[in-house]
Amino acid sequence: MTEYLKDALRKAASFCAYQERTQQEVRKRLDKWDIYGDDAEEIIAELITQGYLSEERFATAFAGGKFRIKGWGKRRITQELSQRGITGYNLNKALADIKPDDYRAKLTDLLEKKRRQIRDDNPLVVKQKLARYALSKGYEPALIWEVLGAEEE
Repeated sequence: MTEYLKDALRKAASFCAYQERTQQEVRKRLDKWDIYGDDAEEIIAELITQGYLSEERFATAFAGGKFRIKGWGKRRITQELSQRGITGYNLNKALADIKPDDYRAKLTDLLEKKRRQIRDDNPLVVKQKLARYALSKGYEPALIWEVLGAEEE
C-alpha cells in the first residue's frame, strides 16, 4: 500500500470513527479524494477488517435512532436503508431489533400527540388525518387502522 493510500486509509478510518457509515458513503468520500476502483475496495476491506465499517452495526443504529427519536415506522426505515445500499440480512436484523410492543406503543403515542394538534370535530376527518400522518411516518396501514380502531373503544 502506497503512502498516499495509507494516508487515505487513516482519513477514512477517522471518517468512520466519527459515526457509523455505509460502504456507499465511504466509497463516495473516497471518490472525492480521487481514489477509485481496486484502491478504494482495498481501503474499504481494510476498514471492515479493522472494525471501522460494519453495515450491520450501521443498519441497527440507524433503525433504532430513527424509530426512537423521529418516530419512523418500519416501511420508512426500510426505504431509507435501501437507498443507502442496505438490504437482506442487515436490513432484517435492524428491523428485528425493534420490539413489537415498543413499535405499537410509539405509534399510539404519535397518534395521541397528533390528535391534540388537530382542530376538527368531525371524527371521520380526524381519523383520516391521523391515518395519513401515520402513513407518512412509515407505519403499516393494517396496524394504523388497528390502533385507530382501538382508540374509539
